[in-house]
Amino acid sequence: MPDPKWFQPRPSANNYAGDNSGASNLGPNSEDLLKAVNDRRAAVAAFDGVDPASVPADALTASGSGLDPHISVAYAKEQVNRIAKERKLPVETVAKLVDNYTEGHSLGFLGDEGVNVVLLNKAISEQR
Repeated sequence: MPDPKWFQPRPSANNYAGDNSGASNLGPNSEDLLKAVNDRRAAVAAFDGVDPASVPADALTASGSGLDPHISVAYAKEQVNRIAKERKLPVETVAKLVDNYTEGHSLGFLGDEGVNVVLLNKAISEQR
């Protein structure tokens, strides 16, 4: 069970094992993938106390390597209220940390903005 005091990363197809980096290789027609996504949606929604329809895609699908430390800004923001409650911090403080650890597009134009969960959790651990 994940610890509610920490920002959660994307799911990992290899249980975050650095010596076994890789994707699940399940395709869009895979019933196993559909079941995993639906199970994750329900679990993440319950864990974060949100509507299942609002759970971002990166909370449901693993990265290609299974080790990417970045999550979407939407997924980070979804977790703010839970973190603030669990750590007894003002919501504004946690939201500001998400803003501070939001990284821009790769090379200034590729992909979406993201939040490095490792660095964000380190910053959360330093809050008093």
